[in-house]
Amino acid sequence: MKKLILSIAIMLLCGTAMAQNAKLPSNVTIKTLDGKTVETSVIQNEGKPIIISFWATWCKPCNRELNAIAEVYEEWQNETGVKLVAISIDDVKSASKVKPHVEGNGWEYEVYLDQNQDFKRAMNVVNVPHTFLVNGKGEIVWQHTSYVDGSEEELFELVKKVANGEEL
Repeated sequence: MKKLILSIAIMLLCGTAMAQNAKLPSNVTIKTLDGKTVETSVIQNEGKPIIISFWATWCKPCNRELNAIAEVYEEWQNETGVKLVAISIDDVKSASKVKPHVEGNGWEYEVYLDQNQDFKRAMNVVNVPHTFLVNGKGEIVWQHTSYVDGSEEELFELVKKVANGEEL
């Protein structure tokens, strides 16, 4: 049992440290909500921070996080210029629910579909929600899995630091 717990702890530490200051993969294929195929190189924000949130329609913590951010998103954008990009990992069977789900929640984010989960694998995402913070150079500077109420406040503090050019 001790070996199992130690193994899990090591895997979690390795997974968390994986992408610090790694570049975003730019040549992975994803789809727009209208079904147009694009490469992940479209995820840009003119040198300003980007939040990338991997989520699914069936994931309650994902929806709580994206709804919480939606309430303050305009303020975040005005203060820091941040852009949130939501990457749905819903598969082909449930992908048709994503657009109505996004519209029904009033999310003003860029939303893409990763139906084959190629981008998810490229980013070493295991579970959703999984949130990344990317600096203006396209480097992943922070990431977090899961969501508890209030986590968005910590995220915004980090966004402000990144927007001001501070290291995390």
